[in-house]
Amino acid sequence: INGSTSSIDICLTWLFVKWLGSGLRKGTGDPPILLSPTLAIKVYTANEIHGTVGSKIKLSCTFWSNEWISDDISITWHFQPERGKDSISIFHYAKGQHYIDNVGSFKERIEWIGDPRWKDGSIIIHDLEYTDNGTYTCDVKNPPDIVGRTSQVTLYVFENVLGGIIGGVLAVVLVVLLIAYLIRYCWLRRQATLQRRLR
Repeated sequence: INGSTSSIDICLTWLFVKWLGSGLRKGTGDPPILLSPTLAIKVYTANEIHGTVGSKIKLSCTFWSNEWISDDISITWHFQPERGKDSISIFHYAKGQHYIDNVGSFKERIEWIGDPRWKDGSIIIHDLEYTDNGTYTCDVKNPPDIVGRTSQVTLYVFENVLGGIIGGVLAVVLVVLLIAYLIRYCWLRRQATLQRRLR
């Protein structure tokens, strides 16, 4: 029995040493390190939005984090022009303060309306211009939850005339529907009158 017990002990010891050796980091000799699962913050925006020249538009950005909202949370908006290759930072929030681009084409046109406590990083762009056409990227970091993808929304800015055309078309459609309703109403009323006379 003692011989069998010794054999089992030796076998278990050998398996433990083998497992430990397989877990060593290559070239260091350090024991294996257990890492917690990587946290990934999730950011959400619309795919595309439309606006007209001179109007304002909201760039919505919400996010979900597995961590409590940190005092070190940061929110950054980047802009890449429609036919441009490089992107620029137009808005940044950090340490409870927001910093708006007051030099470039967005000077005095960006308004911060987000609230990190509600997982909201939205902004408003006022007085839209054609040059605002492009892709806007919302990037959120909430240490230690900093790993994750950004989210992008494409803005299309149209001339006011298009808005007028759309409004005109809608007005025509409403008039046609109203006329059709009146014609049907008159016809039904006439039919009811004829039926009463036949009785």
